[in-house]
Amino acid sequence: MDAVPLSPEEMRLNNSDKKSFQRILTIVRHPEPRPLASHPPIVSSYNDRIRPILDAVDRLRNLQVMKEGIQLPTIVVVGDQSSGKSSVLESLAGINLPRGQGICTRVPLIMRLQNHPCPDPELYLEFNGKHVETDEDNVTFAISSATEEIAGHQKGISNTPLTLVVKKDGVPDLTMVDLPGITRVPVHGQPENIYEQISEMIMEYIRPEESIILNVLSATVDFSTCESIRMSQMVDKTGHRTLAVVTKSDKAPEGLLEKVTADDVNIGLGYVCVRNRIGDETYEEARMEEAKLFDAHPLLSKIDKRIVGIPVLSEKLIQIQATIVAKCLPEIVRKINEKLHNNVAELNKMPKVLSTVAEAMTAFMQIMGSAKDSLRKILLRGEYDEYPHEKQMHGTARFVEMLDRFANELRMDAETGKNSSFLMEEISLLEEAKGIRLPNFIPRTAFLTILHKKVEDISCKPFKFMGELWDYIELVVITVLMDHSKNYPPLQACMRRAAQNLIGKMKERAMIRVTDIIEMEKLTDYTCDPEYISEWNQLMEEEPKLLAAIDSYKNPSTVSLEGIGEVEIDSLRQFKHHLKQAFDLKVRMTSYWKIVLRRLVDTMATFLLFNVQVLVNKEMEVEMVNDLVGPHGDGIERMLEESPSVANKREKLKRSIKLLRESADIVATIIHRAAANADLE
Repeated sequence: MDAVPLSPEEMRLNNSDKKSFQRILTIVRHPEPRPLASHPPIVSSYNDRIRPILDAVDRLRNLQVMKEGIQLPTIVVVGDQSSGKSSVLESLAGINLPRGQGICTRVPLIMRLQNHPCPDPELYLEFNGKHVETDEDNVTFAISSATEEIAGHQKGISNTPLTLVVKKDGVPDLTMVDLPGITRVPVHGQPENIYEQISEMIMEYIRPEESIILNVLSATVDFSTCESIRMSQMVDKTGHRTLAVVTKSDKAPEGLLEKVTADDVNIGLGYVCVRNRIGDETYEEARMEEAKLFDAHPLLSKIDKRIVGIPVLSEKLIQIQATIVAKCLPEIVRKINEKLHNNVAELNKMPKVLSTVAEAMTAFMQIMGSAKDSLRKILLRGEYDEYPHEKQMHGTARFVEMLDRFANELRMDAETGKNSSFLMEEISLLEEAKGIRLPNFIPRTAFLTILHKKVEDISCKPFKFMGELWDYIELVVITVLMDHSKNYPPLQACMRRAAQNLIGKMKERAMIRVTDIIEMEKLTDYTCDPEYISEWNQLMEEEPKLLAAIDSYKNPSTVSLEGIGEVEIDSLRQFKHHLKQAFDLKVRMTSYWKIVLRRLVDTMATFLLFNVQVLVNKEMEVEMVNDLVGPHGDGIERMLEESPSVANKREKLKRSIKLLRESADIVATIIHRAAANADLE
């Protein structure tokens, strides 16, 4: 298909972009504070150059770039049920959140707080592609309604996120994800596995290294017994990305100082103790009461002022958020570009959507051409670059192994029992071949009889070898054809059928050829190999030793003959008149049989190579074309039907590329803006 080009934003960072990145990281790590008097108590000290960076991360989150495996820096709020989690978030946002018995948060609530110097706060919800405006008086109802629309009217939970945007003067610039409170016992209307569902959701959000865990703990309980602590320790054993907020400090002041200083549960980012808003207190009144509590209470006043109060929590979260964004932003850009490049490359590799028979025929011929090239490499040239780790596809090596195994089996058969009943078969045949003729000639019928029997004994082995050989060739051919036609599933069935039919025919022809070879070996005894005479002469030199042992007065029961081995001779003494002829016949057959076995192996090897050449270079393509475009073939037309799996993959890649391009544009805008600001300065 036509190549999908990469836009400039999708390229790797160039030198100027890298400088812009350094500028961004400097701004994020070292914000320029304004005088504290100019801010309400918990307003962030970020300036206008920071907010766009956080907005960019939030826009990436809205695009759901995390579905592409790209994790975003996230502050995840977790806590056991009734730990005061909602109260903490209310204090940070300055708005009311849904409250009540049981689980109030039933979906991941992404809270985007933005300090905005407008007279009237701006609040709205985003979920399932909807945008719902609301205000401070109705935000609780709006969240509850949206939650019911997402998770149902019962008390179950859903992993579909709900985003709440709060633009308000005095709130910190933060983005947090509030998750359902952990409960072990389901109440009426909740599924029995509610604990498992909540645990799975929490683990999904806190497992990535990019996540900061804001663990909300009640001062009224032992921290080590909190389920939220157990979960955070599972993914953050050292606590280097966990911050603890201790609520209800006024309810259990005794021993609180010791609990937060001892740190028995490994909270690496430290603790912040806060007082929850009570009753109808305004948020300003609550902050004043909180300040009085930690200033005047005889026990709580001893706690370091750097770890108490909602304003301190706000500043800590802002600082942590800045650090995690600075750490993750370059990696996010790298992953977006890498993922985009890979997806574009994969889409470009996908087959072109075929619309005409001519296009389908062209695609088919390209498949055949590439498949033939692969088979030449595998079966003829011994090149395995396409299947480096799949030894089953290393054709020439497997051919040699099968030939060696075949040769060894033939040789083992020749060795078996050759020295037991030594010369008795030859003597028996000579007895039956007696005739009215000169006595010192070996009857040729005796030699042919032994040859015929020996060939018959090993005749099943060449058939077995040839069957295994063609079964292996079929495996390799079909594997290669399926790999090269994987983008056209409707074509694969036709190609598999055609390949099986062709190899079946070639296997049948091979078996006929093996039958001919066996019959030829039975028919006559001939070789021009000089090794036959050489071997015969060498073995005949042992004849005097055999005869001497048989005539010896010591009557030895065995004798060792060079080239033959240890043989029994007791039974031979009664056939002395046949010994010379029998030994000569034995030696002739031994010498000739080695030639026969080598000839069988060599013939099988050359026959194999010849037929593989014919298969790959000629018959395979002819068979495929006849099967696909012949009178009964419909494979080419079926190539016009794109399979659902390929169509789904194509659409998925297109959606992914669209999302990643939008993400790349978002990041590129921030980089270019930073570069422009740097130039102005």
